[in-house]
Amino acid sequence: MNPTRRTILGASAAGLVAAALAACSSGAEGGGAGSGDPVTIGFVAVGPEGAWRQANEQNIQDTFTEDAGYTLKYAPATNLDQKSQIDAFTSFIDEGVDLILLSATEGSGWEESLGRAQEAEIPVILIDRGIEPDDTELYATRLAPDNVAVSTSVAEWAKSTFPDGAKYFVLEGPAGVSVVNERNEGWAQAMEGESAFTDLGSQTANWSTEEAKSVFETVLKSNGNDVQLVFAQNDEMGLGAAQAVQEAGLTPGEDVKIATIDGTQAALEALSEGTLSFVAEYNPLFGEQALEAVGTVLEGGEVEPYIQIESTTFDSPEAADEALPDRKY
Repeated sequence: MNPTRRTILGASAAGLVAAALAACSSGAEGGGAGSGDPVTIGFVAVGPEGAWRQANEQNIQDTFTEDAGYTLKYAPATNLDQKSQIDAFTSFIDEGVDLILLSATEGSGWEESLGRAQEAEIPVILIDRGIEPDDTELYATRLAPDNVAVSTSVAEWAKSTFPDGAKYFVLEGPAGVSVVNERNEGWAQAMEGESAFTDLGSQTANWSTEEAKSVFETVLKSNGNDVQLVFAQNDEMGLGAAQAVQEAGLTPGEDVKIATIDGTQAALEALSEGTLSFVAEYNPLFGEQALEAVGTVLEGGEVEPYIQIESTTFDSPEAADEALPDRKY
């Protein structure tokens, strides 16, 4: 038995996936459309934003195919700009698509657009990112791993790894994004009252390896290299922090331990090599759960307002080595 710990976070959507797939493949029943024509889905997407996002959006596109009874219209944001997303969302309403999938670049500012979709009787399903304020009357369901649980797992690992405390810094994603707020919430709740830990601050690095390297170089210099722990809210930023550690003449994984979220192949390779110390998966491959939810919604069925996607954690090189051969992103 492998001695390493792999903690399961959350539960996958309960399932009638096979039934949904069978219904969709017939064309006539895929989204409750009786004409046999493909069901048209508008996908208001984030677009290029790292390995996780690429895997998630490709998985959605690979799932909602014409063979499954769908026409998927993919609309990535322009330079991660919310206005371009709102414009695409509005265009899909005007076109009269059957359903909209929304993965928002920013959490706030969606009430008017979602209200218009309701008036047009076009259901909306949130992919990964939520809206703020979270009005569940404005959308059918949200599919995502549990960000609070994922970041809590990082904090619990940190507390067990540093029983006497540590000086730490947090590299955050972009301000205003729901998943960033949720990851901050989980970390803060778990670290509350941990007086042995010293919070050196936090700063956004916009999910970027290059920005994270620059930010953490400054943090190391301003603290005389006296930093023991980095919590990076995605893998790319964690890998950027590791570059900064190396250039400061320190050894990542020894002098500075780095924990990340996402679970991409590059992160698991770095964990295998000892460069990263802990990786919490944020599973992007939930196209089948989305397919099931879409089918249920279009057929007038009931879905939970939040469908939680199963994820896991990796806390050792051995755990990474075990997972890497089958890693899909």
